[in-house]
This record gives sequence, C-alpha cells and structure tokens, in this order.
Amino acid sequence: MKTASHAPTEQTTSPVEMLGISFFAKASQRMQASSLKTKRSRRRTLYELSCAALVITLLALLGGCSSDNNKPAETEKPEAKRPELLTGRSAFQKVYIAARGWAPDATPYRLESTATSDGNGHDGKWAVWRGSFASATQRSEKSYTWSGSTADGAPSRGVNPGIEDSYSPTNSSTHVFDMAFLKIDSDQAFETAQKHGGDKVLEKAPDTPVIYVCDWNHNTNELIWHVIYGASREGAKLTVMVNASTGEFIRVEK
Repeated sequence: MKTASHAPTEQTTSPVEMLGISFFAKASQRMQASSLKTKRSRRRTLYELSCAALVITLLALLGGCSSDNNKPAETEKPEAKRPELLTGRSAFQKVYIAARGWAPDATPYRLESTATSDGNGHDGKWAVWRGSFASATQRSEKSYTWSGSTADGAPSRGVNPGIEDSYSPTNSSTHVFDMAFLKIDSDQAFETAQKHGGDKVLEKAPDTPVIYVCDWNHNTNELIWHVIYGASREGAKLTVMVNASTGEFIRVEK
C-alpha cells in the first residue's frame, strides 16, 4: 500500500526574481559606499579646514612677534628742562671759576644780567648772567656767560666763553675790583631799590623787567649795584644805585 509523501516541496526562484534581488543588493551596496565616501570626504574637508586655520593662526602669531622684534623700542621723551634762575652772586661764582681757568690772575670788572622770557628779575634772579674779567699779565680781557635759560636765542646751558680782547688798566670802564667787596646779592639790592621808587614803577607797569649791573665806581671807590627797571640801561624807567658791600641806597641815577 502506497502512502503519500509529506516532505515540503522546494520553492524555486525565477531568474527574474534573482536578477531583481541582485540589482537591489548592488544598489544598496553602492549607496552605502557612497554614503561612507561622503562622510569620509566631509571629515577630510573639516580636517583640512582645521589644519589651514591652525596654520594661519600660527603665521599670524609669528608675524606679530617678528613685527614686535623689528619695531624699535619706544623711548620716553625727556622732560623739557625748566629754566634755572640765579641771583648775581651765585652766577658770579660759576663764571669766576671759568675765568680763573683762562688766566690765574683774572679779576672781575663787571657782572650783569640779561633779560629773557624766562623771568622778570623781580626777585633778583635771571637765567643769563655775564661776568667780564681782565688779566694784567696777559693784557687781555674776556667775558664768560652763564646760562640756565630755555628761551629761544639764549646761550646754551652752562658757562660759555666770550671773545678775548685787549685790556688797558687805565680804562675807567674796565676798572677791576676785588670780589670780596661783593657782599650784597642782587635780590637784596632789588629790595633796597623798591623802597626808592621801584615799587611805584612796578605798580604802574607790573610786567617791567628789572635787570642788574654791578661794577666799580672809580669816583667814589665803591662797588655798585645798578638796579635797572627796564630791558636795557638806555630805555630804563628808573635806575637805582645800591652799595654792593653794605646794601645802602646811594642815589637814583638820572
């Protein structure tokens, strides 16, 4: 007696189906490969951009350092010096030392201030003083100017020698004197002059400069301060004579 077989029947795939499956498998593989390639490309692009940015940053830093190294160091500008104002005796000491270097027997015959824009002389001080000296052994005279001025056209700071010239002991305008007679300073002479008309001059014209000349009066044999209210002796509003040894008022010059 024959029995029926219950074994499952094998299903066969048609060639068309096999072709479709193969097509879709390959398409899927291509898509996956393309996606992977795109991701790798993006990663490479980002990496390259990062590297480029890093290189640019480094170059900028190196360029900045090089620029700073090549740039000269900025130095602070020196502060402008203020004028140095001295009284007559203080300035005389400076020019006297220079004159003794020129001639050991150098003896003063005049000390005078010069008006500048640095001051007005109302305190007996100026930034420019000139001392004139004579040497009997050399039969010559020479002046030295001390300057502490910052004014345009003023002598350079320090002691500046003048031109040497011939000297005659008989010339009354260059009568030498012993420096020991110079006991009263220019500021003290100014105070005396103020009491004898100077205060009235400055009250009317406060901007009037006051200059000073110290020399020997051969008629009275005394050392004199000439306190001059004006920028020059010729156009002075007032000139007061003060004894440079005692500080006493002598007279008002006409």
